[in-house]
Amino acid sequence: MKQLNLPQYSFKIIGKEGFEMILDPVRRKYVKLTPEEWVRQNFVQYLVNEGKYPLGLLGIEVNFRLNKLRRRVDILVHNRSGMPVMIVECKEPGVKIDEVVFDQIVCYNMGLKVPYIVVTNGIVHYACKLIPEKPGYDYLNVIPLYEDILD
Repeated sequence: MKQLNLPQYSFKIIGKEGFEMILDPVRRKYVKLTPEEWVRQNFVQYLVNEGKYPLGLLGIEVNFRLNKLRRRVDILVHNRSGMPVMIVECKEPGVKIDEVVFDQIVCYNMGLKVPYIVVTNGIVHYACKLIPEKPGYDYLNVIPLYEDILD
């Protein structure tokens, strides 16, 4: 898999039914190793190891409803009370992070209403904080630590 703009982590990867499978520590099962899954698993490790996000408070490919339509968010971060506080949208490394990608996660957040959103393709990462008093988001210089999103 492609080298990402993240620290290198160790993964359990096996071959099964002609596919490479990677162990997802959140879902506790092997999943097909696609370029987007590679980004997702690396970003989970980044959140846990560098950002000190508790593994047990992360959800992967979490389903929710938005205007009667089923949607799925790549990574959903909860606070210690179980309330969602951040959504992360992962794209494969070749996908440009543009307005269309941001529109997707902003649309998802209309249903989830979390204060933080992150978009990554493994190479480029953007983090934003919703400011309730004004429209739009403030871009952050870094991916916030878990303790910093609990305000």
